[in-house]
Amino acid sequence: MIITPAEPHDLATLLSFRGEAAAWLRDLGSDQWSRPYPADKLLATIEANTVFMLRDGHTTAGTITLTPDAEEGLWTDEELAEPSMFINKLTVAREYAGQNLGGRLLDWASDRACRAGARWLRLDAWTTNEGLQQYYLTQGFTHVRTVHQGTAVNGGPRVSGWLAQRTARLSADHGFTDRTPAPERLRFVA
Repeated sequence: MIITPAEPHDLATLLSFRGEAAAWLRDLGSDQWSRPYPADKLLATIEANTVFMLRDGHTTAGTITLTPDAEEGLWTDEELAEPSMFINKLTVAREYAGQNLGGRLLDWASDRACRAGARWLRLDAWTTNEGLQQYYLTQGFTHVRTVHQGTAVNGGPRVSGWLAQRTARLSADHGFTDRTPAPERLRFVA
């Protein structure tokens, strides 16, 4: 399997992935991702080179977004001053479930974050999806806090406010052929 940056023509695949994941989550009793994701917003993240595709031949097995930009209102100013990268939209095709591709994508993201100079790999997860939260804990993340509706740092409602982090570290164990450009060094003002 290879990991590559997403390209604009991947938009339909990414929207389909989200729909497949939402249906699976709905069957599990979760309302996570129940609202359609705006295609223009997703295209902007692709064009910003923060979306990555895990490909198995011509099939997309998974995707992850890795960005130096935090979701607004979740992290404190002190936390935002720490060198960090943020993951979101981690999705694995249902036909690839059970192969630890999610864990391996997290290791790849951790490695990339470390190479960019980040201390932390951070995420926000759906507040009511306890199974997902437990998954991230088993992947080495530590729960920081949960931001509930109306308690976001800079105001605004949150449904994805379970915050977690793990130390960014080098990892050659993800097992993917990496066809992504070297990450740019993060710029932080202390």
